[in-house]
Amino acid sequence: MNPVLLIDFGSTYTKVTAVDTDEAKLLGTASSYTTVQTDINNGLNSAIAKLEMMTGHIEYRERYAASSAAGGLRMLASGLVPELTAEAAKCASLGAGAKVLKTYAFELNEDDANEIRKIDPDIFLLVGGTDGGNSKCILHNAKVLAEIGGDFPIVIAGNRNAVRECERILAGREVHICENVMPKFGVLNIAPAQQVIREVFLKKIVRAKGLTEASELISGIMMPTPSAVMAAMKLLAEGTEKQSGIGELIAVDVGGATTDIYSVSDGMPDDPRTMMKGLPEPYIKRTVEGDIGMRYSIRGIVDSAGIKTIAELAGLTVERTEELIERFAEHTDLLPDSDETKALDEALACMAVRIAVTRHAGRIEETYNMCGTAYVQTGKNLMNIDRIVITGGSLIHTEHTEHIASFALYDEKDPTSLKPKKASVLVDRKYIIAAMGLLSEHYPEAAFTIMKEELVNNVIAK
Repeated sequence: MNPVLLIDFGSTYTKVTAVDTDEAKLLGTASSYTTVQTDINNGLNSAIAKLEMMTGHIEYRERYAASSAAGGLRMLASGLVPELTAEAAKCASLGAGAKVLKTYAFELNEDDANEIRKIDPDIFLLVGGTDGGNSKCILHNAKVLAEIGGDFPIVIAGNRNAVRECERILAGREVHICENVMPKFGVLNIAPAQQVIREVFLKKIVRAKGLTEASELISGIMMPTPSAVMAAMKLLAEGTEKQSGIGELIAVDVGGATTDIYSVSDGMPDDPRTMMKGLPEPYIKRTVEGDIGMRYSIRGIVDSAGIKTIAELAGLTVERTEELIERFAEHTDLLPDSDETKALDEALACMAVRIAVTRHAGRIEETYNMCGTAYVQTGKNLMNIDRIVITGGSLIHTEHTEHIASFALYDEKDPTSLKPKKASVLVDRKYIIAAMGLLSEHYPEAAFTIMKEELVNNVIAK
């Protein structure tokens, strides 16, 4: 037996998962409130105590942890043009687990500088220009950042002919230089920037109250929770040296404040008459809808879906729906405890899934050329994906998970969307996905086997 403890320091809950890597077996899971306001170890110890009530005392040989307990990195990014470099910067930021508050395009102006100063981000990603291309923009923006001051780290990942000059302009600041996110026109290279952002994230997260002490008990370096989820989804899709993966998939995580969507897919067009527009999509993609959440961002769901739609779906009057939504917005810790609140919670979850997956998926439009009808695709084509992984309390603690997940599928009322046509639903009932991402760094075979048992073998719909 080789017992390993996997820890996820979440913003609200600290989750612990115990596994035996020799047998590729899940031993137990538990969670407790994250006590970052006092000492983060209190929540961890409470979660472990709950876990031991199921498993008995275990002397773990290894412990690995992921964290979003400090809320993730508040990221700003600037690039040359919005549809190219700035968008590449956003992809790099999201892939590293950061929360992108805003991206700026072209040269930063006085209003931008004042806004950046007011936001005071945790990290700034400075990009712009292909290698050997435009240098003026990134140099100008470096000068603006130097004048702004502040102590936030700056990651420079733009035109390689200008990065050292940017470094000199920003002398005295914490600066990290990495490869250009777009070395050639239309070519993405986001992995180096992602790695640097991840390292900055880990340094920041370890400074969270009490986490330094906790980190001394952890065997391996931590990773941001979104990175752990991405690692798990990649493993589940692709498999290991000994086991075949389940193929392309999307994952939906509806939380109280945000809704995260992940896709593992090349997303290319099916029809040879279809042309791609914009940047190539990353094979593993994460999007975060910061305005779509079940409690803190409940108004974002209402604004996007419409109160009448939500009321009709919940089977309630508009007046009663407004009343209950106001109660949820004011008391974010409330759980549904009646038929009315359960129906509303499910309606909100349905709309959160629809909105977030629609934003994540690509679109296609018809056009015409000399040869006749043609099509233009923007974003990822997810229509052939036949697996949807579901996680998040509002989706897994309900008897109607299949119904809620169906709102991730293609809708004839929105014919240009490239969402999946049909899919089986895999449910993360025990909240193990992030833990399996951690485990995959050292024990990929065990992680895959456990996910296959807990997710794939319990598929609920087709």
